[in-house]
Amino acid sequence: MLIPVYEDAHLVVLNKPSGLLCVPGKGPDKLDCLSSRAQEQWPDALVVHRLDQATSGLVVMARSLAVQRALGDAFAARKVDKRYMAVASGSPVPQPMPADTGLLTGMPQDGERWSLIDLPLIADWERRPLQRVDHVIGKPSQTWWRAETGPQAAALPATPVGSTRLWLAPVTGRTHQLRLHLQAIGHPILGDSLYAAPEVQAMAPRLLLQAQHIAFMHPVTQVPVACTLPADF
Repeated sequence: MLIPVYEDAHLVVLNKPSGLLCVPGKGPDKLDCLSSRAQEQWPDALVVHRLDQATSGLVVMARSLAVQRALGDAFAARKVDKRYMAVASGSPVPQPMPADTGLLTGMPQDGERWSLIDLPLIADWERRPLQRVDHVIGKPSQTWWRAETGPQAAALPATPVGSTRLWLAPVTGRTHQLRLHLQAIGHPILGDSLYAAPEVQAMAPRLLLQAQHIAFMHPVTQVPVACTLPADF
C-alpha cells in the first residue's frame, strides 16, 4: 500500500522507491510500476511526469484529465520548483555566475551560492537508452547545483570518502539530465550504472539521487503545495 506524501480530490504526491518504474516497461517483468500501484488505490490517478527507475523521491499524479493538463502545463512552463539531492564523486568546485543574465532567472533564490551546468543534451541513438552532450544538435539543458554544507550537512548521513553531497535544481527536464550533467563535469553520481566508471558505481548499492522537494501552485485551489522528503541515503 502506498502512503501519500500529499493527497486531495485533485492530485496525489507519492514517494517512489529506487528501482521501481514510474510507468510500465516492455515485457511482462516490467508491468509493476508506480502508476499501476497508484491506480490500485486511486483508480483515477494519471501520470504527470516521471523519474528514472533508479531515482527515488517525489512524483505528482493527477486525478482528472483537466488537472493532468494543468500540471503538465506548469511543468512545461517551468513553474514547478524541483530540488534533488545527490552524492557525487569528488569535490565539485563552485563556478562563476554565467555571463548570460537570462540564465539567472532559473537560479534558486535562497541566498546560497549556486553554480550552473549548461550543456545541451541529445539521445545517443547508437547506445540507447544513454544520452550524450552535443553542442551542435543537443537540446538546451541547464542544472543548478551547490554542495550541502553547514549544520544541515552535519545532520545527514555521512557520505563515502571522496564524495560530496549536492543539491540539484534542474531548469530543464531532459532524460538523464542530472546524471549526465554531473558526469560531464567530472563528478558522476555514486551508484550510477549508466554514466559512472565501475569504481564509482561500486561506491553505493544504488543510484544516490533523490527527488527530495517539489513545490507548485495547486491547479484547482490556487493554494501553494510544497512537499519535502528526508534524505534516504
